[in-house]
Amino acid sequence: MSTTARLLPGVPVAEEILAQVAEGVAQLRAAGVTPTLATVLVGDDEASAGYIRIKQRRAAELGFASPHVRLAASVSQADVHAVLADFNSDPGVHGVLVQHPIPGGLDYDRALQTLAPDLDVDGMHPVNMGRLALGLPGPLPCTPAAIEALLAYHGVPVAGREVVILGRGATLGRPLAMLLAQKRSTANAAVTVVHTGVADWPRYTRRAEILVAAAGVPGIVRPEHVRPGAVVVGGGARYAGRRLLPDVDESCARVAGAITPRVGGVGPVTVAMLFRNALRAARSAAGQVLRQGGGAEALPR
Repeated sequence: MSTTARLLPGVPVAEEILAQVAEGVAQLRAAGVTPTLATVLVGDDEASAGYIRIKQRRAAELGFASPHVRLAASVSQADVHAVLADFNSDPGVHGVLVQHPIPGGLDYDRALQTLAPDLDVDGMHPVNMGRLALGLPGPLPCTPAAIEALLAYHGVPVAGREVVILGRGATLGRPLAMLLAQKRSTANAAVTVVHTGVADWPRYTRRAEILVAAAGVPGIVRPEHVRPGAVVVGGGARYAGRRLLPDVDESCARVAGAITPRVGGVGPVTVAMLFRNALRAARSAAGQVLRQGGGAEALPR
């Protein structure tokens, strides 16, 4: 298949962010603070266990401490809340990742709401979503922040352009719309959110200068849905076993001006954003401790 679109890989973006994170972690350690990102895995899903192992390995490479709690699938909702309460009360823990999904019968959203908002490295706590809506400081949802960073890294202008997001989910479509509409040089766009409940959704996607697929429906975006020369970002995907099934059909590269690759696009940047959130949480907590002890000058910014 001949492609004309410029590729927008995520790996170099992630590498740049993670290099900055590693430098920040080293500065904190030099100031006597060990950034700590705790992980929680509930149940026996091997894919989830694999994701946790990858994140723990990356945490160690970056210099984070990474305590881990694994709970059986048979635990109660109260058991999950108790683990998170322990992390909430531990001043040495700066961020917490609860691997999603958790087994049926348990409520992930209820569990997340028991976590202290400043420890939420996924940026999905209701308080953090409210901060995003109001433009207040706080951890940003990782995939939306990754998409903004990817576009900025590759020099794709966003300000003043028409962005259409196909998908209204809480983890991507809705927060991305808020993020890209904010007044900032890498955002400040005219944003439209459309979804599969709209019968003629291609009418909206065909006018987009930047189209973000966030529906979680494999292959939903095809060349006839794309404005010629548009920037196409594949944010949504599902898995069939280990095979990644993205929202954007690869044939869209014949029409788009620039496009994220099927593998190695938004995903690596999303993981990098998780560690950036963890670093910022550690810096914030460490700054409070050092200021209380009269040693704020010891904490690099």
